[in-house]
Amino acid sequence: MSGSVDAAEQSAPGANAAPATNPGEGPENSQIETTPSPQKDEEIRQRISGIFSEIDGLGAVEVSVIQGVVTLAGETANDRKAQQAVGLANRLTDVVTVSDHIERTLDVQDNVTTAYQGLRARGQSLLRALPLLLVGFVIFGLVAWFGAWLSNRKRLWQRLTPNSFVAELLAQTIKVVFIVLGLIMALSLIGAETVIGTLLGGAGVIGIAIGFAVKDTIENYIASLMLSIRQPFQARDHVVINDREGIVVRLTSRATILMTLEGNQLRIPNADVFKGIILNYTQNPERRFAFELGVDANDDPLAAIKVAIDALQALGFVLSEPKAVGVIKNVGDSNIVLEFFGWVDQSTTDFGKARSIAIRETKHALEHHGFSLPEPIYRLSFTPALERALIQRQFAHPQPNDTQSGKTATTNEKRDAIARAQQVLEGERDGVFDARPDEKLMKKVEQEIAQSSDGTDLLSKHSPRE
Repeated sequence: MSGSVDAAEQSAPGANAAPATNPGEGPENSQIETTPSPQKDEEIRQRISGIFSEIDGLGAVEVSVIQGVVTLAGETANDRKAQQAVGLANRLTDVVTVSDHIERTLDVQDNVTTAYQGLRARGQSLLRALPLLLVGFVIFGLVAWFGAWLSNRKRLWQRLTPNSFVAELLAQTIKVVFIVLGLIMALSLIGAETVIGTLLGGAGVIGIAIGFAVKDTIENYIASLMLSIRQPFQARDHVVINDREGIVVRLTSRATILMTLEGNQLRIPNADVFKGIILNYTQNPERRFAFELGVDANDDPLAAIKVAIDALQALGFVLSEPKAVGVIKNVGDSNIVLEFFGWVDQSTTDFGKARSIAIRETKHALEHHGFSLPEPIYRLSFTPALERALIQRQFAHPQPNDTQSGKTATTNEKRDAIARAQQVLEGERDGVFDARPDEKLMKKVEQEIAQSSDGTDLLSKHSPRE
């Protein structure tokens, strides 16, 4: 029926000469004739009635024209049909204005019939377009399948990039690109180009909303990508990340997993790792330890340094190159503070154990060679009366030499301490002097690494270090 309406409208003389206006109003810019013609009014009425007779739902509309003013009466099923009638009448030339007196009956049968006819027409159009839709689905399926097949060529992506995480990301990107390409081709084939623009616009808005909602997750994902490319550390490396110390277990797409020196699992978000300060002890296994010891102010500090360095060099875990050194740090009120430095290989030596053993052996060497490690000295002030009383008491009851007796007591205490130490350490010296790393901790690290064999570890042994 709509086709006949278009034909009727095109056959009307000057049907498109005047612009469409709002319902109930005449053309705003048209000129009104000064001498109206009854014959022209009749021509207008007949033309409008002829158009209405060809349109479903407008056959009951009555038309009357006087002085170029069109009056519409009668009945329509709903307001949409009435507005259609007013709009068609306004499109004719020589129409001054249109008066709407149409009654909207809102009849159920008429409205249902009109809706049914519309749905039927759409269904028929869909049936006619069904072969084209099937071709579009086939094209989309083929393009998407080829993208999935191409993304599963793992060897190809690993050749393009040695990093497994980047290779997987590239493969997934190719898959998504082919899916979008197939969708665009299918929609273009069925003539739904406007849907493409709507989908792309909606996808952009949704993408912005999702981006704000999962900002931290996206930040961690991008940080994971950068860390997997730069590889600042490897599995089993001893690192300190933002004051968090431990052994690297693996790098996932969200967090870096460490095994702390206490044997606990520590997860650090990759965004914090990427922006943080990373100290890697394993990348250069040679590490320097330092400690301080004080000797009496009357002792020669250079002689004490030589004795201490000889003791350090005698330890098997202390490296000969770089050599151990000692310096005078400062001179106190009653002692001279010496600072000693030594180097160890962390791959075979536990840093904390080595430093502890070095301090002990250096202290014993200095004491064995007669250097004293002074205790704090306090100066006491007495009133003149108390000082005279103490002097008189001392002369009245003379005592043996306090200095000599004090030295003798100190010497005896040292001998007793050495004897006790030899008795306690007898048969246990090998264990006490063992500076090897803790095997239990490394076993736990190996167990954690073995659990990441499912491909979640983004660290690559073949990737160059930063």
